[in-house]
Amino acid sequence: MAVYTEVSFAEADALLQQLGLGALESMQGCAGGIENTNYFVTTRRGAQSRDYVLTLFERLSSAQLPFYLQLMKHLAQRGMAVPEPHGDTLGELVLHVKGKPAAVVDKLHGASELRPGPVHCAQIGAMLANMHLAGRDFALKQPNLRGLSWWNETVPEVLPYLNDSQASLITRELAYQNQLATLPAYAALPRGPIHADLFCNNALFEMVAGQPVLSGVFDFYFAAVDSWLFDLAVCLNDWCIDPQSGTHLAVNAHHFLSAYHAVRPLQAAEKELLPALLRAAALRFWLSRLWDFYLPRQASMLQAHDPKHFERVLGHRASAVLDYPALEARS
Repeated sequence: MAVYTEVSFAEADALLQQLGLGALESMQGCAGGIENTNYFVTTRRGAQSRDYVLTLFERLSSAQLPFYLQLMKHLAQRGMAVPEPHGDTLGELVLHVKGKPAAVVDKLHGASELRPGPVHCAQIGAMLANMHLAGRDFALKQPNLRGLSWWNETVPEVLPYLNDSQASLITRELAYQNQLATLPAYAALPRGPIHADLFCNNALFEMVAGQPVLSGVFDFYFAAVDSWLFDLAVCLNDWCIDPQSGTHLAVNAHHFLSAYHAVRPLQAAEKELLPALLRAAALRFWLSRLWDFYLPRQASMLQAHDPKHFERVLGHRASAVLDYPALEARS
């Protein structure tokens, strides 16, 4: 989250009262993340206070937003612990503030666990599988806007900023992913709505009887229709990676995958192609962090992520011995 567009207290109050959510008591800009302007807001109706998140979308258009907001509402109505968007009197979820498309969603409670252990990984694995199943009957479609087409467009833009070793790694991996996309086994992977950005900082836990319990996941604004396996790979590359070295944490991964598989059993082709998708997910986030680091936008509150982390992750994923027999056998 970040603040690119300043919203006054009076402007936010007027919007929230129009939505029937009560009078604004407090608002605070959010410094984390890089894509949108976000405020935490608290309203009061009678004796009751409620917390929401007001988001102004800096890159997404009004035409793109119904997919994300309707998906969140779809999942919330099927019992998933995700923020539910609030519409106006006509039920419209896409709002407008300061000339920007906007949304107001419930604020989840709890805290992110940035050093997750097996208990956290098992819960997020089960949650991801349940979200995939809950989204099967979601009617709207949205391609992955940070998928292969975007990688092919963006690699040339960041190459001038890379040293020879980095340039070699990113161009080799892009060629590998373009080859992967031509395989029938890849095209046949089970697909549906995915979160596509379910990092540790996009999930919250609360302590219940001394144990962490997942209270919800949020930030669906990279969601898309893509392979469920890519969603797994995104999670595995954050929840099951050592944050300093970028190396694989086998115990975390075992608990994550076991919990996911217990809800939605993985197909043989998914097990076979998982290593290749781990590479894809690492490339996607290294590339987006390079882009945001070297070609940033102005924001009053912005914390750019270090691209080197996912460079390390991709290096480990791409160099693993005998990690990709499925793809290599078809090359």
